[in-house]
Amino acid sequence: MAEPLLEGRGLHTYYGVSHVLHGVDFTIRGGEALGLLGRNGMGKTTLLKTLIGLIKPRDGRVLVRGEDMTRSPTYRIAQQGIAYVPEGRGIFPTLSVRENLIMAARATDDRNEWTFERVLTTFPRLAERINHGGGQLSGGEQQMLTIGRALMTNPKLLILDEATEGLAPLIAREIWRIVREIAASGIATVIVDKNHAAVTASTSRSMILVKGQVVFDGASEELRRRGDLIQQHLGV
Repeated sequence: MAEPLLEGRGLHTYYGVSHVLHGVDFTIRGGEALGLLGRNGMGKTTLLKTLIGLIKPRDGRVLVRGEDMTRSPTYRIAQQGIAYVPEGRGIFPTLSVRENLIMAARATDDRNEWTFERVLTTFPRLAERINHGGGQLSGGEQQMLTIGRALMTNPKLLILDEATEGLAPLIAREIWRIVREIAASGIATVIVDKNHAAVTASTSRSMILVKGQVVFDGASEELRRRGDLIQQHLGV
């Protein structure tokens, strides 16, 4: 079994006096595709931000390839090959599509390297709008740009928070196609999205968080068969 890329052990995270994560254990290995599920306010984004150093846990540890990086700044964790696509996208609206992509480029000796040309081939819409400002793009195009920018860092792990939030169904289907293509290329992926059917169809493993605790961690195929769990923890 591959060595874990990213681990959280016994994570307790707070916002002020509000206790959000309650002893969460998390592991993702190289090449794995993991869906992180749960209703709003259950701690999914807090877990992601804790794992990448944007929030420091009050207790527990974060390890990257076995190295304790619990107190490391976010840029140090990113340098280990972890890319984060945040909810809200976070593109630079005054920079062009080209500039948004090139600024993130990180060279690698991997023959499977994500180059500028490969990103544009994967996202033909971006190629068509290469000189447009980020702020001129539609929501779906901005999401493509954010994912493309993350790929330009040639990550070992790609984390997508609310992958298709607010996107039209046609654009959302295109994003899911791209997510599956990225996972198939060997990049480990963590995907948060409200569409549990799309998440479980695009991942090999799923976790469900309820009030900051893990209530399911297993094969996505198994979760698809567990209508009781889906209704109890993910149903509207």
